[in-house]
Amino acid sequence: MAPQHRRIRVRWLAAGAVAVAASAALASGPPAAVVRPDDPRPPAPAPTAGPAPGKEVPAFGAFLKSDARGVARMPLFSHWLGGAELRVGHTYLPGHHWRDIEGTPGFLDVWAHWRNEKADRILVVNVPMQERNEEGLSDDEVRQLLRQGAAGEFDHHFRALAERLVELEVPDTVLVLGWEMNGTTYTHRCGPDPEAWKKYWNRIVTTMRSVPGQKFRFDFTPTRGRDAVPWTMCYPGDDTVDIIGMDSYDQPNGMSFDEQVNEPYGLQAHVDFAKAHGKPISYPEWGLFRNGDNPEYMRRMLAWMEEHRPLYNTLTDYCPHGVWQCRDNPRSSDVYRSVLSSRTEEPAPVPTPVPPTPTTPPLPKDCTPLDLGSWVEYWLGGKLCVRFDWW
Repeated sequence: MAPQHRRIRVRWLAAGAVAVAASAALASGPPAAVVRPDDPRPPAPAPTAGPAPGKEVPAFGAFLKSDARGVARMPLFSHWLGGAELRVGHTYLPGHHWRDIEGTPGFLDVWAHWRNEKADRILVVNVPMQERNEEGLSDDEVRQLLRQGAAGEFDHHFRALAERLVELEVPDTVLVLGWEMNGTTYTHRCGPDPEAWKKYWNRIVTTMRSVPGQKFRFDFTPTRGRDAVPWTMCYPGDDTVDIIGMDSYDQPNGMSFDEQVNEPYGLQAHVDFAKAHGKPISYPEWGLFRNGDNPEYMRRMLAWMEEHRPLYNTLTDYCPHGVWQCRDNPRSSDVYRSVLSSRTEEPAPVPTPVPPTPTTPPLPKDCTPLDLGSWVEYWLGGKLCVRFDWW
């Protein structure tokens, strides 16, 4: 599913300033306050107990935006969860031009900085295998491009990306290469020529692994179900795949979670296939979709991941899929908050409050408000202030 690259272009300097301001303020604890006046619910309580002895909490995160705003929103999302830490940062390289796929200077820097702040963090980057990746090219055009890729014509672009990631000191990045290849959305789809697609994948991986200092992990991630072609037809082999992922949204309309598990090439088939090949699993994209605000799906999907222990998962957090940035899913949002903030039961239903007259919540004492502009404050979810002595 597309990360909506086309909708907004940002000025990187401004976006980076937002990321630095939010990260610095929230990382220092008490000096900062983020106010969300449109959310009647209090922040989730801080977890009162850790995981069971010997059972590590699986790494999780959320896709919050591809650019620097995604990094800026991560501590806010964590705050909403009562302090539960997002160990996974997830972004997408744009697929408009090859220079995007090579890692345009400035795009990955803020993500690399976030990754390197803590040793146990995981950076996940979706990498298109072709430029013009969402332009609706015909099967004949895609077939020709796949064959060019299999012959090595695009190797230099992926070598440049690998060198860029090593230069940024994130050589252990998880690369979700050519995601949802079993569908019809992307130019990097597999269906027009599966054999050429597999050869092309293998060339990319071999090229990127040849760069000194790299420790990349390559994640083969189809979309759940058969889609245009069975995703097993596209599997390029154990030597060049480190993780077997799956993008799994609550769709199609009317399909129960049990059907999502048991359908051909569904959730159970994914787990079984990965086990047979000795690979860990992941869920780079998942969330609500065709069935609306569906707390049963949310509850069952979280339980499924708790049972099968993926290497990581990242919820897609924009409408209609999300729980924090999307106000359309309050019941599913409560389930997600309950589980991820280490509560063991759902909160009691909260009556819908009568919308009050809009007011600006008071800011803490000894706190200087930052004038970031109405557009930035909208995306941050409120005003940001910093105490005089924060430095």
